[in-house]
Amino acid sequence: MAATSHTPATAPGAQPQPPLGLRERKKLRTRVAIRKATYRLIAEQGYDATTIEQIAEAAEVSPSTVFRYFATKEDIVLTDEYDPVMEASLRSRPADEPPLLSVRVMMIESLSSFIDMESEELRQRTRLMVEVPAIRARMTETMSDTAKLLSKVLADRSGRSADDLQIRVFIAAVLGALREVTLYWGEQGQTGDLVAMINEAMDTLEGGLLL
Repeated sequence: MAATSHTPATAPGAQPQPPLGLRERKKLRTRVAIRKATYRLIAEQGYDATTIEQIAEAAEVSPSTVFRYFATKEDIVLTDEYDPVMEASLRSRPADEPPLLSVRVMMIESLSSFIDMESEELRQRTRLMVEVPAIRARMTETMSDTAKLLSKVLADRSGRSADDLQIRVFIAAVLGALREVTLYWGEQGQTGDLVAMINEAMDTLEGGLLL
């Protein structure tokens, strides 16, 4: 998912998110300013040449503020504001709906919103995922936070523990599929319909690999 310059949009069918307080809005604006400055600098001079000091100057904050919001430069590229949107979308699905269908709808809604509002950021992020090994490695690490969030949603509606092995494996498989589709799309020059590719990946998870 990706960052936005405003409160994240609510995915279709999801429960509206409560408005952010003044402090939260200021934090969000700072995060977005840092991220946009980072993408602009990377586009101009490349990933390796872009430093935290340059990012701070471009975003009009101190380097310590950058590190307060993002632990690493990779996190600036990868972190977004869409986890709450994904959570709300998944929680809005019928409790008796098959989990894979619920997750598929959530992913398609969230990705479509992402593409509509931040298409260029998605493309730049994907290019960096393909080109920069450190970003690919960090992406795998940061996905664990999203996995925990989504696992808890499925656990809540099923009455199981969020640490239930089946739930963890299920969510890991879904997010792994999302990661591989995104990388594949990037490796192919970002050609083709990304949403259709996600749907195809979900079909594979549902029906198994047919050789």
